[in-house]
Amino acid sequence: MNCFHLDDFLAGWIGGASSVIVGHPLDTVKTRLQAGKGYKNTLHCVLQIYRKETIAGFFKGLSFPLASITVYNSVVFGFFNNTQRVISKFRHGDERQSCGMLDMTLASMLTGLMSVGLGAPVDLVKIRLQMQTLPCLAENLNLAGTTGNVNGNIAVRSVTLQGQPTYRGPIHCISSILRTEGIRGLYRGAGAMVLRDVPGYTLYFIPYALFRRWLSPEGRSSPHPCTVWVSGGLAGSISWVTATPADVVKSRLQADALHARKYRGIVHCVVQSYKTEGIHVFFRGASVNAIRGFPMSATMFLGYELSLLFFRGL
Repeated sequence: MNCFHLDDFLAGWIGGASSVIVGHPLDTVKTRLQAGKGYKNTLHCVLQIYRKETIAGFFKGLSFPLASITVYNSVVFGFFNNTQRVISKFRHGDERQSCGMLDMTLASMLTGLMSVGLGAPVDLVKIRLQMQTLPCLAENLNLAGTTGNVNGNIAVRSVTLQGQPTYRGPIHCISSILRTEGIRGLYRGAGAMVLRDVPGYTLYFIPYALFRRWLSPEGRSSPHPCTVWVSGGLAGSISWVTATPADVVKSRLQADALHARKYRGIVHCVVQSYKTEGIHVFFRGASVNAIRGFPMSATMFLGYELSLLFFRGL
């Protein structure tokens, strides 16, 4: 029997498109908090973006993730579910055999590892575009001039000093990175992304399966949409909050521009960040991740499960 199911990829694409639209505004806030300067807390960041950039500021860089992250989620969900079938086929001789927690953990970790190959360039471009903000530049220049803190220049390096954005759009961003940093430049922060996504996807798919099992009535063949929504939302919050430290390091490495490179690698970024800002820096954006993770993941799983029901004619 063929273990490969195309409908998992199609359903992942639909769920991914829904989740990107729902989660992008808070993703922008999270990126500014983690890789930028001048924001006191989440609410202050939200108000500053709205005041200086209007509502459009929350949707900077949306076109690229809408086009790319939908494909990324399609691959992630398709790979995860088809990997479970391959494991079941190998271990039990039947791909329809439900995976136990150990098998599901292995499939989750392999999915996280695989996702970096596609997700690292997508995340890099998204973050570079999100960090383009002239008001943020002025605020950082002021901070750098008054405090002398060398750690306050990440966002400054993400924009130009001539009043024009560094990148005119996703394609220009990719071509600029390839021209100035080479193919390795597109994978800057990939190591930190591995540290984030391998455990992150394990704490994404496993809690979802557990919550869905606990919240589903006995004898029901497919979960109720409310069960899927709540289970997916809780799983997303858990996954994103626990992944925040690695996400901070990844965001800082990816926001670091070539002409004023500050971090030499993961360890250097961790040490420098800790020295200048303390341990709390690694949990910057955790509250945004928890809040953003719920609706984004709830939408992702709901879109995925409903699409599967439609494709399979249930």
